[in-house]
Amino acid sequence: MGHPDPLVIDPTGRDIHGEATRIREHGPVTLVELPDGVAAWAVSSPDLLKRLLTDPRVSKDPRRHWTRWINGEIAPEWPLFTWVAVQNMFTAYGGEHKRLRALVSKAFTARRTAALQPRVEEITKNLLDRVEQAGKDGQVVDLREGFCYPLPIQVISELFGLPEDQGAELRAVVDGIFHTSATPEEVTDIYTRFYAALAKLVAFKRESPGDDLTSALIASRNDEGGTGLSEQELLDTLVLMVSAGHETTVNLIDNAIHALLTHPDQLALVRSGHASWDDVVEETLRVEAPVASLPLRYAVEDLAMGEFGGPEGVVIGKGEAILAAYAAAGRHPGKYGDDADRFDVTRVDKEHLAFGYGVHFCLGAPLGRLEARIALPALFERFPDLQLAVSQDELEPVDSFISNGHRSLPVRLR
Repeated sequence: MGHPDPLVIDPTGRDIHGEATRIREHGPVTLVELPDGVAAWAVSSPDLLKRLLTDPRVSKDPRRHWTRWINGEIAPEWPLFTWVAVQNMFTAYGGEHKRLRALVSKAFTARRTAALQPRVEEITKNLLDRVEQAGKDGQVVDLREGFCYPLPIQVISELFGLPEDQGAELRAVVDGIFHTSATPEEVTDIYTRFYAALAKLVAFKRESPGDDLTSALIASRNDEGGTGLSEQELLDTLVLMVSAGHETTVNLIDNAIHALLTHPDQLALVRSGHASWDDVVEETLRVEAPVASLPLRYAVEDLAMGEFGGPEGVVIGKGEAILAAYAAAGRHPGKYGDDADRFDVTRVDKEHLAFGYGVHFCLGAPLGRLEARIALPALFERFPDLQLAVSQDELEPVDSFISNGHRSLPVRLR
């Protein structure tokens, strides 16, 4: 690519924000090295990123626009393979993206999301009952495992009409998709199991359709006009909605709880009515983007960054890959000031790119926000004396440079 010193991304994600700072220090758009030596241009400037995300000369389709994919250089064992190999609206471009998004939008309606609110409230209450039982007599409770994780996975499972006996396998394979330091053998195993689990779900729903998202997508698959989902598109759409719709919400709730417990002054502002739970959710999405860096996009033609308001002389070449550096963008001092890395629920400008931007803006954003807006006040009202059970430097991140959350969140209820 003609750049002498790419920044090597740590695939384990052990220092998401330290790495985000290094990306910004290299410039608003800089060459980075992903696992297995795959190069991409990381874009950390919010304004530049927004311009690129809305420009038709930037694609998400590797089959048409990524030179390394076209040349057969990306193996199925690559840790990020599933992120780029799927055939759904996440990796579609132009007219194909419009077709796929329209079909999914018909199934994943605002009505279907709104109708979930009572059920989200019920699941939240039941999980908090279990948390209370587990935390009796000062016992340490892992809130990520006991609350942040099971709430979104149960919601998404019910949204998809997943039979209860298939839940454990789905959870295991979803976790594997975000394991960006996985071995080739692990990648192959997860990929195979994920598709087997979803094929089993589709087969069940063909036999026993219901008022659920899987049945609605199957109906799109059976569209007689010839514009419906192909079988591969159907499975890959389920891959997208299960993985993206779950992990982002887990991290959002996890990071919000952690931020409030480590910033008691901010929690006090919420409790006193000087800030809202909406403020908590949006500031968490800004300062702790649940997806730190999202792979991948591709230049349809040579893109001179100066034309986008970026650095003069930097060109993303035709067929080269682009990494949306959301964690770096969310703490950009040029937009948010010198205190950009501070969690501040009263911050006026909480605009963020955590759910993407432009035509690929996340369809599941309303559901993720709904779950967080229900879960957070319920948790802190139920356990007003909640506190971390370990020091902050003892918390470990999840094993991923994509997913930004904690491996566990140990707390005491009082």
